[in-house]
Amino acid sequence: MTQGDDDPRLLRREDFPVLREQPTRWSDEDVYGHVNNVVHYLMFDTAVNGWLMEATGTDIRRLPAIGLVVETSCRYFAELRFPEVVTAGIGLERLGTSSVVYRLALFGQHSQAPAAVGRFVHVYVDARDRRPVGVPDEIRKALRTLEGTA
Repeated sequence: MTQGDDDPRLLRREDFPVLREQPTRWSDEDVYGHVNNVVHYLMFDTAVNGWLMEATGTDIRRLPAIGLVVETSCRYFAELRFPEVVTAGIGLERLGTSSVVYRLALFGQHSQAPAAVGRFVHVYVDARDRRPVGVPDEIRKALRTLEGTA
């Protein structure tokens, strides 16, 4: 358990075993002058899948089983802006037989508190017939480095 279990605004970078930096882009800001909410989901997706590729040493798109996102959520606490380097925190909420639930956060460049906290659920399916299968061994091995963060 982390201090953010009761109030996710209390999460800090050290509550996540994996941190990945992502620069914001000019096109990420909307007419209101902050990073648009849809970009937060893009950053979560990029962080998780980029980390999976690095941690497994393989192109996860080429595995016989692929992780489909079946559920996402995001709570927003502060604005992100361009130009800013955002740090995505990745943790493991739950590892099942065919699914993975990630705990995620986005931290602004100069902030200790999260700008947003999210949740991502991957369900693994056969790449051809899209029927549920077990989490591939390569993925499961990588996820062990996130254990203890649920």
